[in-house]
Amino acid sequence: MKIFNARAASEEYMSTHTLTFSTPEMTLKKFALWLSEQVTMVGQSEQVPRMMLYIKEFDNEKSNTSEFMPDVDESFRPSGAVTDMYESKPRKNHDNSKLEPAQTHADKISCIQCGQVMKKGSKFCLKCGIRQAT
Repeated sequence: MKIFNARAASEEYMSTHTLTFSTPEMTLKKFALWLSEQVTMVGQSEQVPRMMLYIKEFDNEKSNTSEFMPDVDESFRPSGAVTDMYESKPRKNHDNSKLEPAQTHADKISCIQCGQVMKKGSKFCLKCGIRQAT
């Protein structure tokens, strides 16, 4: 049996496209167009929709379908254009809700309102949103 490896397709798309100004609807439309683009498969001369690159053999007895399903939890994970702003192994702040930007020790300051550690020169606190004194 063949199955569409949605996890691999969505991860590749998210890692190669910036979604900074995209709405969820626009992201979905762009992803669908990307999957339908004509590409040449290795070892073939004719072009096929990109989706065919993600059709994989599937054995119900040896595999779990969840390994082919995209990760749809709604926690923030930097991808695309914003990955450079975050460490490769993101650290979580004390309330475990948001990622902290990558910083060196010398580039840290504390928020004037809540004490959250921030990048030096930040105009607003990422935790409480208070404008910082300059």
